[in-house]
Amino acid sequence: MTNGHSRILQIAAVVAVVFGVITVIAGGLTLFGGDAARIAMGDAVPFVLRFNFMAGFAYILAGIGLWRQERTAVWISLAILGVTALVFVAFLLHVQQGGAYEPRTIGAMVLRIAVWAVIARVAWTHIRQVPRR
Repeated sequence: MTNGHSRILQIAAVVAVVFGVITVIAGGLTLFGGDAARIAMGDAVPFVLRFNFMAGFAYILAGIGLWRQERTAVWISLAILGVTALVFVAFLLHVQQGGAYEPRTIGAMVLRIAVWAVIARVAWTHIRQVPRR
């Protein structure tokens, strides 16, 4: 593998892990931080909040796999992307049906999908070229 491929994977790995750590901390504070934390979040949709918190751990796992150039990181990244998109669709249905929601959730979910689309593309493109161990 050329150095350029390794550098791209390292960047994707660091982004995934940092994004995961931030997601776990923010989600954990909101879920387990008491009433003040929940009030600060406004009308957060509970299933989206729980999903994002749990997904943060998958982000970290994917990042470690990317760093180690493991093929499973490709599938974890694609799964994160796909499930995040499905949760976003469910969220949009919730909104369409008149459910309360925090408007910033839309931007946050679009950002998550965009980040994971790029990471999954990087993983697909670069890890497939790594010889099997």
